[in-house]
Amino acid sequence: MVIEKQNTMMFIVACAICLLALGVYGQYEWQPRDVFDEVRLQMDKVNKDNCLIQHVGDLYLPEDSVSHLPDIKDVNINPVFPNRTSLLHLHNMALSRAFFWSYILQSRFIRPAINDTYDPGMMYYFLSTVADVSTNPSINASAIYFAPNMSYSSSYRGFFNKTFPRFAPRTFRADDFNDPIHLERISTWNTFTVQDLGAIELNTSKDYTSDYYRINEWYKHWLPDYVIGRHDTKTTYQVEIRYANNTNETFTFHGPPGADEIPGPVKWTRPYFDCERSNRWLVAAVVPIADIYPRHTGFRHIEYPTYTAVSVVEMDYDRIDINQCPKGMGNNGPNKFMNTARCKKETTECEPIHGWGFRRGGYQCRCKPGFRLPFQVRKPYLGELVERATAEEYYNSFNCLKIGYVQRLPVQWEKAPQYIRDFYLEKYHEYKNSSSGPDALKPPKMNIHRVLDYILNMNKDNCKQYKPQDLVLSGGFDYGAEEYFQNEAKMALRLANFISAFLQVSDPKEMFSGKRVADKPLTEDQMIAETLSIVLGNSRIWSAGTYWERNKFTNRTYFAPYAYKTQLNTRKFFVEDVARLNKSDEIYSNKPWYQFLKQRWSTNFDSLEKYYMKIKIRFNETGETLRKYEHFPNFYRGAKLEHGHWTTPYYDCHGKVPMWKIKYAAPFFGWDSLKAKLEFK
Repeated sequence: MVIEKQNTMMFIVACAICLLALGVYGQYEWQPRDVFDEVRLQMDKVNKDNCLIQHVGDLYLPEDSVSHLPDIKDVNINPVFPNRTSLLHLHNMALSRAFFWSYILQSRFIRPAINDTYDPGMMYYFLSTVADVSTNPSINASAIYFAPNMSYSSSYRGFFNKTFPRFAPRTFRADDFNDPIHLERISTWNTFTVQDLGAIELNTSKDYTSDYYRINEWYKHWLPDYVIGRHDTKTTYQVEIRYANNTNETFTFHGPPGADEIPGPVKWTRPYFDCERSNRWLVAAVVPIADIYPRHTGFRHIEYPTYTAVSVVEMDYDRIDINQCPKGMGNNGPNKFMNTARCKKETTECEPIHGWGFRRGGYQCRCKPGFRLPFQVRKPYLGELVERATAEEYYNSFNCLKIGYVQRLPVQWEKAPQYIRDFYLEKYHEYKNSSSGPDALKPPKMNIHRVLDYILNMNKDNCKQYKPQDLVLSGGFDYGAEEYFQNEAKMALRLANFISAFLQVSDPKEMFSGKRVADKPLTEDQMIAETLSIVLGNSRIWSAGTYWERNKFTNRTYFAPYAYKTQLNTRKFFVEDVARLNKSDEIYSNKPWYQFLKQRWSTNFDSLEKYYMKIKIRFNETGETLRKYEHFPNFYRGAKLEHGHWTTPYYDCHGKVPMWKIKYAAPFFGWDSLKAKLEFK
C-alpha cells in the first residue's frame, strides 16, 4: 500500500511537470509564447543581487531588440518616427558632448603656451554630466571614459603635463523615493549619483578598460585607438571665430568621424544590465573624443591626433518603444519583436503608436482598405485592449466589416460649369478675393495657398523690402512647435542648467587640503565650445548663442558667443561674439526675448527646480579609491523646459543665417556677490 501511494504521487508530480512545460506564458491560454516573453524572461532573470554571477551573455540582450536606431545619414533625409525622438536626442547629446570635449581639449593651441593646463577641472566634468541627465527625463546616465593615461587635469597643484591613470566621470539618475530629504517619499527624478569610475585599483575587475569588466562594450567600440598606417586619419572641422575686439581667428580641430564617413560618428551598444552601478537595463550611444597626443613634447611631428576618450549617453531600455507590427516598408528590420502584434490580418492592419515603452500593446489595429469599423466602434482597436482580451472577446471582436459600396475615381474629368464655380467661390470668398504678400496673413480667413507662396518665396534679397512686422508670423503659426522642436530646446536648456550648476556649486576661491585646487572660473573658450557643440551636435539647429548679463562674466562687460552654420552637412562653422554690436538697436540685452526672461526672473526663483547630487571624487591624483565630496550646497537650482521662452516664428533677414526661424531661450542663474541669493546671469 505504501509503495503504491508513492508511485501514484510520483506519477502526479510527473504529470504536473509535463503540463507546466506545455503551458503558455501569455496572460491567457490563447496567447502563445513569443519573442517578447523570451526577452522579458531574460531581463527578469538578472537583478542587482545575482548579476555578478551571471554569464556575461546573459547581461546583454540581442542586438535587434532595439529597432529603428537613428542613423545620422538618414536624419536629414527620412522622417524620424515619433517613437524614436528620444533615441534621436540620445544620439545628438552624445555627439554634441564629443564635439565639445574634442574642441576644448585642443583649444590650448589657441592660447599662448604656459606651464599649466587649459583643460577644465574635475568639477567641470562632473557638473557637465549632471546637466546631461538633469534636463532630459529620457536620459538615464552620461559619462566620459578616458583611455589609460590620456586625461590631463588642472585640479591638482604641480600636475602639469601629467595624466590620471584612469578617469571616468559618470552621472546616473538615482531613485530618491527613500531619501531623508524627501519627506513625501515620492521619486522626484532630481537626485543624481556622481562618481569618478577611474578612482579604482588598477588591474582589477573594476577597471573599465579591462576585459574582466563585463559590460564595457561602450568602451571597446572606439578604444583603444589603434591607428594603422597614417596618423592623420581623424576628421577635421574648421571654426572661424570673431571676437568682441573684432579680431579674427580660424581654428581647426580634430573631432568624431563625419556624417558622410563609414560607420559614422555614433555607435550603439546592445541593451545591457548596468551591474553594480544603476542596476538597470540600458542602451548607450557612444561617440569618440579626439585630442592631440602626447602633449608638450617640443616635437610637433610626434604629436598626432587620436581618440583619447568616449562620450557615452545612456537611456533606460524600459522606456524605448518596440514595434510589434509585421514586416513592411517602415518596419523592414532588424526587429526582434516584428510580427508579434495580435491584429487580425484578414481585415485589419497594424500601426505602431509611441509612448508605451517596453511593453505589449504599443500599436493600434486599423481597418484595411475596403473595410470599415462596426457602427458602435469609433476608433481603431487599441493594441493594449487586444492584448488583454480573453479568448472569447478576441475571436468575437476586433474585426472590421467589408464595405458594401466601393468609391471610385471618375474615368473622365469634366470642368465644373461656371455657376457651380461661382457658388463655391462665394461660399469660400477668400479664394476669390485673395491678397498676396504680407497681406495674405491678415484676413480672418486666409487663403492658405497665398500664405505658403509668401513664406516659401521669402529670401535674403526680397526680405529687405518688407517691414519688420511683416517678417513675423504671429498667431497660430507656431502651433505644435514646442513638441516638434522639444529636443532642440532641451539642448539649450542643458547648457543653461550646466552654467547654473557650475556657478552655484563650484567656487574658484575654495581651498582644499593637499594638492587639490579648485576649478577656475568659466573661460571664454569653454563658453564658445559649449555654444558651438549645440550646432555641431544637432543638424536641425542652425544657430545658438549664450548671452550673459552685464558684468556677470569674468572680466567682461558683455559676453555673447553666437555659433552658426551657413549650410547643411558642413564641416565649416562660425562663431562670433555679438557683444561687439553695441548700438542700442543691435545689443542683445535690448532684444524682446532677453528682456522678457530678465524681467520674469528678476526677483522670484521659487518655481525653479532643485537638483540634488551625491558626488564621490577620487582620493588623490592617482585615484585608488573614492571619497565623498563634502561640500555645501550639494544641490543647485535650474530652469525646467517650461521656464524657457519661445518666440514667434520670424524671418531673420539681417542675421547671419537668413531664413524662417523660431527661437527658444532658457535662463541660467548664479549667486550674487554676497552668495546670499540667486540672480539672473
